[in-house]
Amino acid sequence: MRTIIASIMVIGGFVLQAVSYFSLAAPLGISTGESFSNPRVEFAPALFIIGVLLVFLAAVVYELLPERENEKS
Repeated sequence: MRTIIASIMVIGGFVLQAVSYFSLAAPLGISTGESFSNPRVEFAPALFIIGVLLVFLAAVVYELLPERENEKS
């Protein structure tokens, strides 16, 4: 069970990073001015950071959740 939870957290974190970077932060078109250095959505960098934290927290969740008896190898 802990493997499934950690995997979902890692996949969700990477998806959140990709969406926030490519869809919300990256400007579209050719850079023609100073406005292209700003993200298109104000909270896109915060979503990217939350995605990174989610990936790192997956390791913590994996280590802290107890292993079931039937999962031991």
